[in-house]
Amino acid sequence: MSEKNSATEKKIIEAIKEYQVPGAVSSFDENNFRQDTIGSEWSDHCPGTFVPHVGTFFLGMPKGFNRIGARAENSDENLKINIFPDFENFEQKFGGYDKFNVPVWKHTNGKGHTMVRGIRPRINSPFLHIILEDCREKIDCLEITNKDINEMA
Repeated sequence: MSEKNSATEKKIIEAIKEYQVPGAVSSFDENNFRQDTIGSEWSDHCPGTFVPHVGTFFLGMPKGFNRIGARAENSDENLKINIFPDFENFEQKFGGYDKFNVPVWKHTNGKGHTMVRGIRPRINSPFLHIILEDCREKIDCLEITNKDINEMA
């Protein structure tokens, strides 16, 4: 494994620990994550935190990006968090956003990671992407600010 791949893998593992491990029901094993054609994710992760009258959500994500939504809750398909080390990798692996993969909200946190919540309207399926750099200017959708997040219920 090259140094660049090793550094990228470490970056992905740190992001998994930050965004997926907080609500986990099992221990994280650094050897148990996938890097596939879509992005990287913790293989054993699933949304497991449930609050009555709120629904199921991800503990490691900010408000607005943490709830999985009614469709995902009522299907066998779990909402996955796909993590990309940078925008170039996102475009290579995911192919970018278009009319079939529509970004709705974007937010860049204090670590400079851009989160994108969107929908695949053709199949009525939400998606959640984390790109580990500030790439807001490359994504055309509504930007959610910290003020917006603080005002959310």
